Parts: sequence; C-alpha cells; structure tokens
Amino acid sequence: MARYDLVKNKPLYSSFMNCEKDVEKILEALFVKTKPYSDILKRLLIINNPDCLDKDNEDYQKLIDSKTLRDLIKEGYVRLNPKIPRKEHENIKSYLLISFNNFSMNKTSAEFRDCQIDFDVICYLDAWCLDEYMIRPLKICGCIDGILNSITDENKAYLTGGGNNIKLSGIGEYKFITCNQVILNEDLSMYSLSYKGTYFSEDSVKLND
Repeated sequence: MARYDLVKNKPLYSSFMNCEKDVEKILEALFVKTKPYSDILKRLLIINNPDCLDKDNEDYQKLIDSKTLRDLIKEGYVRLNPKIPRKEHENIKSYLLISFNNFSMNKTSAEFRDCQIDFDVICYLDAWCLDEYMIRPLKICGCIDGILNSITDENKAYLTGGGNNIKLSGIGEYKFITCNQVILNEDLSMYSLSYKGTYFSEDSVKLND
C-alpha cells in the first residue's frame, strides 16, 4: 500500500472543519470572558428557583463560582448533542444547545459555506417563570444575544471581531435572524435563537494557520 505524504498534500478548505473552533470561542465568551454577564447566564441555567438572580444570596454565588465551563458541559447544562435524557431523581435543569445548520454556498468563495448558528434555550415549564414577571428562557436569550453582539472595555482584547461581533474562525460576520418559541412536550419548551453567519474570503489566510 502506498504511503501518503500528508505534508505535501494541499490543505482542505471547508467551513465544516471550523465549527469546533467557533463553538470554543462562543462558549468562552458566554461563560468565561464576560463577567458579570457570564455569572448571570450560569445562574439562569443552574439555579431553578424563581429568585435565581438574587445578588444577595451568598449560597447562589458560591454555587456559581464553583462551576467551570467544563462542569457545565459535563453536567449537561451546555450541550452539543441534541439528546436530553432526564435521569430519575435529577433536579430540573435548563439547557443550552448550540448547533450549526442550513449550510449554503458563499457568494464570493466556492470553498467555504455560509451557515446558521442556532442557540436552543430549553427549559422545564415548572421553572419557566422567575420573580418580577421575568421569563427564564428569554432572560437566557437576552444574555446570549447581548454577549455575542456587545463589547465592554474590559473585554475588547478578547472580543476582536469586526463591528460588535465576536470574531469566529471562518465567519466574517453574523447577524441576528430570528428567535421563536417551540413547545416540545407537556414538560419542556424552548426558544430557538438564530444567527446568519457569512464567510468572508479574506479570512481564508487565517484558516491555514
């Protein structure tokens, strides 16, 4: 069998290969690099009580401080797999599912694809409503939308995208499309928050690094 010299092979160009890099940047922005907003997002996902945003509750803050991004993924709050098992005797959780959908041809490059980035915010109806008429999944959507599209002075070094966007690996810009509610069953419902990601040809050099 012939031995292939991978060093001499030309690199593959495909937007599908950059999804994991984009997920990493998105998760770091949502849960690591943007305090205090990342703490609010953690509270909404982890603490199922209506007063989860109570800043004076020290126990809540200790719980949030103890949870890393790795913990959120391991414990199933943040998911890349759409399967949501409900284990017996497990506390009610809220979930954030991130996915890339509707890949399509890019107008300026035949090698890369535009795509849709979806954030499915899934909550149990028993934990849907918070204090003061707030809706848990809409608050989560608000945190995600705000973090993705805003830059604070403290985080300008990290959030270096064009305009107010976080810079993703192969996407020149992304714009809000829609946010719709979907009833899943008698226990679960969700809001699906979607963005259109457009590839820019000048990003191709960076993809080779």
